[in-house]
Amino acid sequence: MKNSRIKETIQDCLRNRNFMIGLIMILSVCLIAIFANEISPYSYTKQAVGGRMVHPSAKFLFGTDELGRDVFSRTVFGTRVALWVAFLGAIIQLVLGVTIGMICGFFGKWIDRSFSFLTDLTWCIPGTILALAVVTILGKGLTNTVIAISLVSWASYARPVRAKTMSLKTMAFIETGRTFGESSMSLMFRYIFPNVVPSLIVMVSMNLPGTIMSTTTLSFLGLGSQAPSPDWGLALSKGMQYISRAPWLSVFPGLALVYTTLGFNLLGEGLRDILDPHMKSQ
Repeated sequence: MKNSRIKETIQDCLRNRNFMIGLIMILSVCLIAIFANEISPYSYTKQAVGGRMVHPSAKFLFGTDELGRDVFSRTVFGTRVALWVAFLGAIIQLVLGVTIGMICGFFGKWIDRSFSFLTDLTWCIPGTILALAVVTILGKGLTNTVIAISLVSWASYARPVRAKTMSLKTMAFIETGRTFGESSMSLMFRYIFPNVVPSLIVMVSMNLPGTIMSTTTLSFLGLGSQAPSPDWGLALSKGMQYISRAPWLSVFPGLALVYTTLGFNLLGEGLRDILDPHMKSQ
């Protein structure tokens, strides 16, 4: 029975065009990040590898920037920054969102009201403004930027997890666990959490593009990654200063950003279609 379900899921994945295209795109980004040293002809920090702001050519595929650095090499290494942002942001958001959501849904009463108020308060404040405030407190830098975005975005996980927990805590297997003396923490993480995982997989894949874009926005504003980082947001910010003279400084990092976020979006939509029974029935 279990093997047949796994086989059916694999077949659903192979039949889902969005999932397959998104998976291929994200795998390509991961491979580029892993083999960045082999793919890049130069170090992303090496200056004067050619003339300043040289047009794209066979030698410099994406041209060079204002310091004579190879834009292709910097764009390739930028994939590592994007994936690091996605990974760290997802971990922080999951830990906060799942923990708070499960506690609210399981215990209810004043605990639910208190954390629900905190969640609603987080939703009321525009995300970018709140992230700017957090970065101002923590200081500039990529890690601080990811933490700031995560402290803003965790509520998107807490709400659905809370709703799912509330619907599961009254089911027979939970009552059976209580009868056998299972603790509340055991009931939440041994019995409820596994039933929330499929929804979390979809939420993570759908929220990752937003995390990458938000972090890129803060880097563009000068509050995220700092030079000489190959961060795409920082590259866009620097490239805007020379947009009329050397448009390739912004075009190629921008295309890399679009490619990565589109890949995550397609992957998320595919996973939603596969794992969400309501979407299957449509």
